[in-house]
Amino acid sequence: MSSSHLTETFTNPPNYSFPHHRLSNVLHNPNKIPIVLVACGSFSPVTYLHLRMFEMAKDFVRQNTDFEIIGGYLSPVSDMYKKPGLLSARHRVNMCTLAAEDSDTWLMVDSWEAFQSYQRTAIVLDHFDYEINTVLGGVHTEDGEHRKVRVMLLAGSDLIGTMSEPGVWSYSDLEHILGRYGCLIVERAGSGMDQATDSLARWRSNIHLISQLIQNDVSSTKVRLFLRRGLSVRYLLPNSVVDYIEQHGLYQDETAASPVCASTDKGKDKEKGKEREKDVSASGSKKEVH
Repeated sequence: MSSSHLTETFTNPPNYSFPHHRLSNVLHNPNKIPIVLVACGSFSPVTYLHLRMFEMAKDFVRQNTDFEIIGGYLSPVSDMYKKPGLLSARHRVNMCTLAAEDSDTWLMVDSWEAFQSYQRTAIVLDHFDYEINTVLGGVHTEDGEHRKVRVMLLAGSDLIGTMSEPGVWSYSDLEHILGRYGCLIVERAGSGMDQATDSLARWRSNIHLISQLIQNDVSSTKVRLFLRRGLSVRYLLPNSVVDYIEQHGLYQDETAASPVCASTDKGKDKEKGKEREKDVSASGSKKEVH
């Protein structure tokens, strides 16, 4: 295993296998750097904005970088995160899977983070790097040349805001996420990116800012509010996800959190401000459960 990982071993949930059915193993342009995009968050429920982030990133990468995307992943947070009202990982993973399967041909859902103790974002990215580069062996060019895949975090712009606040993230995790991996940050309405990135100048070359050309402020919080009020959420999320929510009677009561056992502190990060980390990882809103 790479010595640059923060842990020597990765503990997998029962019956876990890393999804790679949509992961390309061929780099079509040998002059490009192969990358995989990973969006971490609650996804409660997953919305069209979560999916649009991948499409905006794809356009940005094609027009502005030397990268070639070979796959993308949604990584729902663990039940052990213990955020009030967090729906069970089983339902969140199922909804993400429905959304991904209805989407383009390169988006997948990884349940590794969801079905075990809480894992810091830095560790989650290490997991993807290990599975893609160590286990699967990276990618190769059409001429057979082996290339290592770069894992990158995809997130909303409020994430950069929290990263620039002293004491919210540990420096070692910032160095690992922004220094070793890098990120693509999608602009969110009402969130300024330039000022936040000023205080992260050390890693500026690894932070890629993506403007929203069509503003979309759909949030999981607003979707849950609509559902509790009996309002329609169609065309805010994929139809398959709406059908799943209706079939299972989800989000009728915000206090209906996932069951948490007495041992939920096992593996949970104790650093100051980590409760806010996952709130902003996927679509960037500190007040939103994703």
